Amino acid sequence: MKTNPPASLLRSPDGGSYFRPFAMVTSLFLLWGFAHGLLDVLDKHFQTTLHVSKAQSGMVQFSLYIGYLVMGTPAGLFMKKFGYKKGIILGLSLFALGAFLFYPAAKLAAFVPFLMALFIIACGLCCLETAANPYTTVLGPPAGAARRINIAQSFNGLGWILGPLMGGLFIFGATNSPGGGTFDSLITPYMLVGTVVVVVAILFAVTKLPVIKEDNKEGIAENAPARELLKHPLFIWAVVAQFLYVAAQTGVNSFFINYVTETMTGVREAVSSIMIHLGGFGSFFMPKNPEQAASVILALGGMGSFWIGRLSGAWFMKFISPGRLLAIYGLANSILMTIVIMRLGWISVIALFSSYFFMSVMFPTIFALGLRGLGPLTKRAASFLVMAVAGGAFCPPLMGAIADHSGMSIAFIIPLFCFAFICWYAVWSNKKSPSPAGNTTTAVYH
Repeated sequence: MKTNPPASLLRSPDGGSYFRPFAMVTSLFLLWGFAHGLLDVLDKHFQTTLHVSKAQSGMVQFSLYIGYLVMGTPAGLFMKKFGYKKGIILGLSLFALGAFLFYPAAKLAAFVPFLMALFIIACGLCCLETAANPYTTVLGPPAGAARRINIAQSFNGLGWILGPLMGGLFIFGATNSPGGGTFDSLITPYMLVGTVVVVVAILFAVTKLPVIKEDNKEGIAENAPARELLKHPLFIWAVVAQFLYVAAQTGVNSFFINYVTETMTGVREAVSSIMIHLGGFGSFFMPKNPEQAASVILALGGMGSFWIGRLSGAWFMKFISPGRLLAIYGLANSILMTIVIMRLGWISVIALFSSYFFMSVMFPTIFALGLRGLGPLTKRAASFLVMAVAGGAFCPPLMGAIADHSGMSIAFIIPLFCFAFICWYAVWSNKKSPSPAGNTTTAVYH
């Protein structure tokens, strides 16, 4: 079986290397992974501090992910006119603004200002994802597109690990601190995030990046209208699959802590008994309450599995086609969600965090499959695939409503349906277009 050496993944058409721009763009995946991971701690925090229902706390995710729906088209149009680099800088600027707005929101101590700040963060993340995801697919030969985006997304997985860990430490770990406001524990992590994002934005502003121009073997008109995308069923079903994937992932993320704390007893003691053997790391993140213990399980068990899945998935794609691997992982998660619904104690908790391993390759692989053969339509198509992230806005309120009326475990029937559809999509897309994902590219620097 033929495999390419790692360097060929980032080879430019003139024989040079795209390593530097690829490394810089990959840092963005880490940043927005951290932002999403930190978000998953907020649901339970607002339930506790504001005494809102699970359905109401789902508005945290709604306010973030609806930003993708609102910003998706403007981001695509901005990218088409000004290019990837300026789109990245715009995204970082909005990201930093939203993070800094957590300070006045915490001082106002009201739910709505937080939702507004999250919405602005979402607009920034939408710009970043609209630029970074397709950009990684074209920084090298087309055959390596799915592997490149999975490698970049592995750093996104690292961010997802750090988010719940730091969120659990700063937010749950500081909940009972004397003398502080109800929401003061939210200030430090978001001020740090905002500062780091500003530094990264400055680095991008002063660095030259290659301007990518996709080759157009399909003969698509350079200024083809967006309706041309309707002629590409692989793209259309990719949008649906992406919508349902993000819905499933966000639903699992949002209610992971609820599921663990409501279905298990003695979770803090169980986690503490493990952390005590991890030296300084274990002492630093030693859980003070069941919620922080659940956030440690989410970070190390769930997001750790997610990160390992991203790294191993990029390697597996050297031997297994992306579509086939996606089908296997979709089937695996359908089975795991069934075990979660059955509420089998630690077996179900293990199934829940194990599902992150199989979720790991879904977003980047669906993204790469959906962009096959779109030539000049790639940027517009990417904006629609990023808009599909809005699926995350609707699943948490729906799962929360089911949980409020029928129990937390029953709500996981929604992710079960989503993963079953992804399995079908992967099998269908593999039959329709088994060729490598990606577009041939040319580049100049500016």
